[in-house]
Amino acid sequence: MKNVKTLALAVAAAATMTATTVQAEQYYGFANVSVNYLDWSGGTEDRSRDIQNGFAAKSDFVYIEFEGGAGYDWGDVYGFIDFENPNNLNWGEDQDDPSKQFRIAAKGTVAVNIGESNWNYYGQIYSLTDSSGFYEQNIVLGVSYDINTDFGLWVKPFVGAHILNNPGNAGFNGGMAGWVLGYNFKLGGQDFMVTNWNEIEFARDDHARGFCTSDTCTGPGDIGWQNTNGDSTGINGAVALWWNATKDFTLGIQYRYADQKLGTAAYQNAAIFSAKYNF
Repeated sequence: MKNVKTLALAVAAAATMTATTVQAEQYYGFANVSVNYLDWSGGTEDRSRDIQNGFAAKSDFVYIEFEGGAGYDWGDVYGFIDFENPNNLNWGEDQDDPSKQFRIAAKGTVAVNIGESNWNYYGQIYSLTDSSGFYEQNIVLGVSYDINTDFGLWVKPFVGAHILNNPGNAGFNGGMAGWVLGYNFKLGGQDFMVTNWNEIEFARDDHARGFCTSDTCTGPGDIGWQNTNGDSTGINGAVALWWNATKDFTLGIQYRYADQKLGTAAYQNAAIFSAKYNF
């Protein structure tokens, strides 16, 4: 029940934040719902299967995402919640292939202005829960910086301390640095946008660098996960091209990438095909 309580607390915190921003001056805001299909490359599936040695390889999946964000005179907020493999909604039941389990992934970020500068106090939380009861949370506390241009490019780099919480590990786990960026442009009279989010974990704790290598390994906390076979640094991110076909409808294709992350001590990549309805 710990993961369920955490999700409830996150929802309550988001509701509280929304209520407190009603009287703030709002500069922008957006919200959408999307249907997405993530297609892992064949090489990624092979590398994951070989390295995990009996632990289920990665599988392609569909997910439904609710996403939103807003900018205020005090800072900005962003968040999403994904429902992965929604056709396998069987909470608490075992799956023959764990990669096909129903999962909930959620992320929230907040940046609070530091005076009149472009610097911000920054925080983010990412939480993953699956139908077997496994959960993992990643919290980052640090600073960020706003870069805005007159030609459509914006960049928000950040750096902070990284705190990890899952059944096998809990506590300080080095640091995380990264950025989100976007570039809006027109082509043939159509509106397009390129986006990129990237996270780099560094100086990870030895206990958080183990990936599954044993035939009997079924998840964090098992003996196979005690081996420190991963690097102290990991990379996670995606590059996307979005076509705003209409005010209400957006199509996108993303290149998803990760290295020494997502349960595999190797490079991984996928294509994501998305269709969004904008509120």
